[in-house]
Amino acid sequence: MAKKEKKQQTNSEDLWYMRPEKVDEDWVAEGWYVDPAELKGRDLDPKTGTFVRETAQAYGSQEESLSLEPQKNPNAGHRERLRERFRENQNFDGFQDHEILELLLTYGSPRRDTKLMAKELLGTYGNLKGVFEARPESLMRVENIGEIQATLISMMMPLTRALFQCEMVNPEQIANRRDLERYCLSLLMGKRAEEFWVICVNAQCRILGQRRIAQGSLSEVSAYPRMVMETVLDYNAHSVFFCHNHPGGTCAPSAEDIATTVQLQRILGGVEVMTLDHMIIAGGNAYSMAQHGDIEFGARGRR
Repeated sequence: MAKKEKKQQTNSEDLWYMRPEKVDEDWVAEGWYVDPAELKGRDLDPKTGTFVRETAQAYGSQEESLSLEPQKNPNAGHRERLRERFRENQNFDGFQDHEILELLLTYGSPRRDTKLMAKELLGTYGNLKGVFEARPESLMRVENIGEIQATLISMMMPLTRALFQCEMVNPEQIANRRDLERYCLSLLMGKRAEEFWVICVNAQCRILGQRRIAQGSLSEVSAYPRMVMETVLDYNAHSVFFCHNHPGGTCAPSAEDIATTVQLQRILGGVEVMTLDHMIIAGGNAYSMAQHGDIEFGARGRR
């Protein structure tokens, strides 16, 4: 007599997707899920391959079941749709702020909910500018933001500054006011604290070097005449440009900005070094003191 095979009882413990340590993250990333909490209180019916509730009384007279077939998340494919929108137009026209962040974060978080991350960031910093100007250590204090995401976000402003410098016809020469604006934006755009820079040039306005003279609070930078003079002598400069930034403000100069520039212009004129312009940066905007008549050139001025 043939040995009777013992019928194996299938139960919920046999299902790999009920054990969290066995879940394939790719399934989660693509929107496939079976929530273990939804399976509590259900037994597997081996004949139909469904879970049926032990106590139907709590759910009315109708029998309820959950198929073993995983359910597709209605949000599946969302990140690919965001990428396709960008690829079609090559810009962010029509994107909301959280969608821009969400799209960026998909490249640092291939298996996580980037919409939630984007909204948490905007809730913390207020807008895209605040997010992109935040320090990595600050970003990492936001829930769900790790080192990879923080590094990716904090790269955006330095990348933008580098692009401004690339737009100059000759990155080694300041040939006109537009070149000066781009160069100063490449130094200061997105900086969180005020900084004062000296840019030294030769008689042909080729850049000999630049130096940050001071870094201050959001409200004040002191330009130290001795340090400016040392920089000019170190580079043997023929002329100089100044630039500083107004984080969180407008690029219009204060009375103190103008007075400081006039003082430096007078000191440098004593050693026959010309001050050609002083550019103020606020956000992506720039203000030229020379263009607006706030400072004057000496007899050897080049414009």
